[in-house]
Amino acid sequence: MVTHDPRARLLQLASEQNASLSGLSELIGRNSTYLQQFIRKGSPRKLEETDRRTLARFFGVDEGELGAPEDFSNAPPAGKQPRGEWVDVPRLPLGASAGPGLLPGEELPIGAFRFSARWLREQGLDPAQLSAIRVEGDSMEATLRDGDEILVDRTPRNWRDGIHVVRAGDALMVKRLDLARPGVVALVSDNPAYRTIELDPGEVEVIGRVVWKSGRL
Repeated sequence: MVTHDPRARLLQLASEQNASLSGLSELIGRNSTYLQQFIRKGSPRKLEETDRRTLARFFGVDEGELGAPEDFSNAPPAGKQPRGEWVDVPRLPLGASAGPGLLPGEELPIGAFRFSARWLREQGLDPAQLSAIRVEGDSMEATLRDGDEILVDRTPRNWRDGIHVVRAGDALMVKRLDLARPGVVALVSDNPAYRTIELDPGEVEVIGRVVWKSGRL
């Protein structure tokens, strides 16, 4: 059930997404107690337009649910795609390939990448299973460079060859999976300076397949 009280609705959305109010406050560039005070103490009386828009995009809801005035319109400028045709994929504050990391879903997003919903459908990708993280290190050069952002598809499926984000021990890495040898998972770096890591299947957790990248030229 959707409530029309923007404070109660924000609290409901945060609970459903397991997102902390302090983390959401930081997402909109406020101090960590800002949204706690908004909900519990009624201060501020209403969310600023830019804050409301950021939170609405994060939760994937209409701004009206978070207190936009009745005459507020989400209509896009002429020539632009309607809002419903875009999908915001959360960008997580994680780095993959060099050293310890956390699993996607354990961290509050620090932003989002916006994709065409039609393009995602054409690629066979479910927006609910996507997240973006940063590549760290040079082990996958020249395919992936330090600082590139990658789109990770976490849809459960049988393992297959290709570039994946995996967890082995305490390390979150982006590597090519080589499954040619029965009973062995080979984690291959595109940079020949790095040796191939061979592990038992039980030592590897495949987080998701890398399906897109962006990076500076």
